[in-house]
Amino acid sequence: MSGATSDETCAEFLDRIVYMLDDELDSGEVAEVKAHLEECAPCLQNYDLQRTVKALVARSCMEHAPESLRERVRVQIQQIRVTYTEG
Repeated sequence: MSGATSDETCAEFLDRIVYMLDDELDSGEVAEVKAHLEECAPCLQNYDLQRTVKALVARSCMEHAPESLRERVRVQIQQIRVTYTEG
């Protein structure tokens, strides 16, 4: 890509940015997204925002459910399985 990018081109990259952050692109696609980000300030800004939100959510989701709650959920899942297989 050279020079300015169009809104249509940027729209194509918005999903790919998210997939890149989730490590769901192959190396060729990652290279394409990175090349676009080097040339497109709005997409780079979107990438930075997405990366920041992802990191914030990851830090906020570090808590574990209390063992009593986990056990209740396991029991309910087992009850649903038994009911489903009997029905």
